[in-house]
Amino acid sequence: MVAGLTAATVVVVAVLAYQASASAPDSVASSSSATPKASASASASAQPSAKPKPTKDPLAVPAGSDTGERVVYALKDRRVWLVDGNDKALRTFTVMPSPVNPPPGVYQVTSRSGTVQGSDGVPIEHVVRFANVGEVAVGFSAAQDGSMEAPDPGSKTGGVRMKRADGNAMWTFATVGAKVVVVP
Repeated sequence: MVAGLTAATVVVVAVLAYQASASAPDSVASSSSATPKASASASASAQPSAKPKPTKDPLAVPAGSDTGERVVYALKDRRVWLVDGNDKALRTFTVMPSPVNPPPGVYQVTSRSGTVQGSDGVPIEHVVRFANVGEVAVGFSAAQDGSMEAPDPGSKTGGVRMKRADGNAMWTFATVGAKVVVVP
């Protein structure tokens, strides 16, 4: 009698296991199944595939950065664009921001210096100043040694540093009176 009950129990467990595997979705069904269920593959092919969202070009000139020939400086992105009169970026590059930043807005280049010593003691070139924040002049420049070290956050300097090649391009592009647009 015990043998009969054991055999019956094994049969019931086998039937329940089969029913469970037959009704389980493909994602959790045993991989030992040789063929996928027809209903699962038919429903998967009947659904349209989701179209990927278009990605924003990270090098595109920021929206809301005014129009016309200008320098655009994006504070959050730590990036500058040199933009021609047709709103096309001629060049874009990363910068190391200064501890003192001007608020977003439209400025113009007020002065330039070929070679000076930065307020942090580093020899710099191609200084293009465009704003004042309190007593601090803010401008773009390149260290003559090519460094772009992060400035001391406690210092009151306004030098936005860039690579020397980018500094050369800025120097050529941004003459006195040129528009500089600062965006968040």
